[in-house]
Amino acid sequence: MDDGNVQRLRVWIDQDLCTGDGICTDHAPDVFTILEDGIAYCTEGLGVDRKVYNDPGGSAELALVPFHDEAAVIASATECPGECIFLEFEQAPELTKRT
Repeated sequence: MDDGNVQRLRVWIDQDLCTGDGICTDHAPDVFTILEDGIAYCTEGLGVDRKVYNDPGGSAELALVPFHDEAAVIASATECPGECIFLEFEQAPELTKRT
């Protein structure tokens, strides 16, 4: 089974920790945005269908990360000076099966 394009990662930002440096938007502009308040938020989708997860923010609003952006989002979380980017990985069912 080819699961090369399966979305397995979700992300959220704790806005209370965000320093607004914009490292996340440099790495993954399709997943993160900075709003007028100077704080980063997660997004999902593109164009007119783009949703900004900003109400209420936090872990209640997990954005699904497209497969092609996963590495950039992980790099964003690693390099974030505010340590405000949190990742949640979905475990593939085939990894949990016992043989």
